[in-house]
Amino acid sequence: MRDLKRILGSAKVVLGAGVLAGGLACFAAAPNARASDDCQERTVKADHKLHEAIQEHGYDSKQAAHWREELHEAREYCWSHSHRWWDVEGNRWHSDRDWDDHDHEHDHR
Repeated sequence: MRDLKRILGSAKVVLGAGVLAGGLACFAAAPNARASDDCQERTVKADHKLHEAIQEHGYDSKQAAHWREELHEAREYCWSHSHRWWDVEGNRWHSDRDWDDHDHEHDHR
């Protein structure tokens, strides 16, 4: 009986440590997830505003140039914080810093 109590006590310690480690992992992942959400949101907004500016003012307008710069800055921010960027057109994350190549593929002139 004494051995059973010792085994159950040890199991509780191991289980408690596992729960604590899992909780810490979730807590540590939360800021990273929030940063990804912020990056995605910022990129989607700039991309949307760029398309609106092109539609309303023309591809070569100063408004479109402004939102192209905002989109570039959003991607740079994401890249510097998580080494990836959100592709609005492809609806996915990219792990290569290749958005300039990607933009030329979707040139809407």
